[in-house]
Amino acid sequence: MLKQFLPDQHAKSIFEITPEVLKEKGIKGIITDLDNTLVEWDRPNATPRLIKWFEEMKHSNVKITIVSNNNEDRVRSFSDPLNIPFIPAARKPLGRAFNRALMEMGLAKEETVVIGDQLLTDVLGGNRSGFRTILVVPVAQTDGFITRFNRKVERKILNWFRKKGMIQWED
Repeated sequence: MLKQFLPDQHAKSIFEITPEVLKEKGIKGIITDLDNTLVEWDRPNATPRLIKWFEEMKHSNVKITIVSNNNEDRVRSFSDPLNIPFIPAARKPLGRAFNRALMEMGLAKEETVVIGDQLLTDVLGGNRSGFRTILVVPVAQTDGFITRFNRKVERKILNWFRKKGMIQWED
């Protein structure tokens, strides 16, 4: 059961994930979380560095869809200026939004990776739905109320994985 929380890969930030690395693994699409994955949960807009990252992905024909548990106003105000498709109120870790994003991108699961900062929503949801997953270190050191609770549970799970030798990275 706990293996459902184990990501396929870990990255210190979204910027470690390049089109070249994705293409080597046959990845043509990204389903990504928004808050604390791409930007801080309380930052309304993309940073210049993130805009450049999105442009590099688009230039390399890597499709991106933002799948967020946040409300439509938040996700739309972030995504629309960037012209990036999005699915708000996703109810992750349930698989419906992941599968909808996959269908809208017109890709196969084997060609798509789920990227996020939370084990209990992004990684669990991606793994349960049959995607490859990448866990990134949260952008912000602060979280909303529910996420603070999730982080406590995540630390216990990550510590268990470390003790079993299943992960090698540090938080």
